Amino acid sequence: MKIIKTAVIGSGFMGSTHIEALKRIGGVEVTAIVSKEKDQAQILAERYSIPQVFENWEDVFKENDIEVIHNCTPNIFHYEINKAAIKNNKHIISEKPLTISAQQSSELLELLRKHNVVNAVNFNYRFYPLIRHLHSVFEKEIGNVFLVHGHYLQDWLFYDTDYNWRLETSISGESRAIADIGSHWCDLIQFVTGLKISKVFADLSTIHQVRKKPAVSSETFKGKEESKSSETSDEKISTEDAGSVLFALENGAKGVFTVSQVSAGRKNHFWFEIDGNKKAVAWNQENPNELWIGHREKANEILIKDPALLSAEGRKFAHYPGGHPEGYPDGPKNLFMSVYDFIREGKNPLKDKPDFPTFMDGHQENKIVEAILKSNKEQKWVEL
Repeated sequence: MKIIKTAVIGSGFMGSTHIEALKRIGGVEVTAIVSKEKDQAQILAERYSIPQVFENWEDVFKENDIEVIHNCTPNIFHYEINKAAIKNNKHIISEKPLTISAQQSSELLELLRKHNVVNAVNFNYRFYPLIRHLHSVFEKEIGNVFLVHGHYLQDWLFYDTDYNWRLETSISGESRAIADIGSHWCDLIQFVTGLKISKVFADLSTIHQVRKKPAVSSETFKGKEESKSSETSDEKISTEDAGSVLFALENGAKGVFTVSQVSAGRKNHFWFEIDGNKKAVAWNQENPNELWIGHREKANEILIKDPALLSAEGRKFAHYPGGHPEGYPDGPKNLFMSVYDFIREGKNPLKDKPDFPTFMDGHQENKIVEAILKSNKEQKWVEL
């Protein structure tokens, strides 16, 4: 197997998640980690035997043997680093949002037309075995979509003393809860059904309009595990803590979802139900090895993740026997496995269709986020 050398830019929660997943797929050598937080980067380098640590991301593009870049930086840096990767002919896997505006992501798509660069966005929820199974059998078994509903709820920003860079528009962008977790929900619904969201009507809320910013920043999702700083300053917050969105799919079906980062007790509660003309189906990310199937004329079913019971597409991403749970860390692993196989097989991203989310999908999510922000501001339906 050809060994592909890669570099990870970013040493926070997602940076460490990417490194751990890469160590599990084989045929990949993480040769460099890049971060302004040099102490944190050094810890990860020692833990995962990464030989090089860079402080400036530009330096990694001087390493000719590095073929793939993982962009795990705060949102504001996504565009610049992704653009540099494409121009330097490095394959690129980016965290979402792809960029902080649809204009920026559109520019990346235009640039990709001139460079033969494999590109992916880490919409990792697509890669649970049961999700891939559902995707492959959806039209045959679920049928035409009548209605879609669900939510994505967290509590890591529940208190006004909870703080992270994602709260700052200068770093994160104009949207937070929608762009951060709502984008995952929208992407998964579109992936499973094969239908794009065509219009939205949104109502967003900023619960804590002033928060206590600590002198020492906390890692994403980690603030509630760390002791609170006694030194704080009041910071005005303009991004949404929560919101509900009505939407329509391109086939005319309607839906609604709620996102929140202030729902006490909800750690990462990503749930959806899709009601079709043959049956209904529901999935909960906190219980990812079960798929609920609803019937009118007989008892409902629970499909347990078991390779013997899944479609060929589902089995491809189910690496353990039935009764052996697979969860969140397996999503990025499966996504990266697909990307690196695509690269290793010499496929052409301008001609060959990938089975992973690309920058085109990231651009679609940017358009949805911007339509939601516009709808909330103008309080009307907005078409994409």
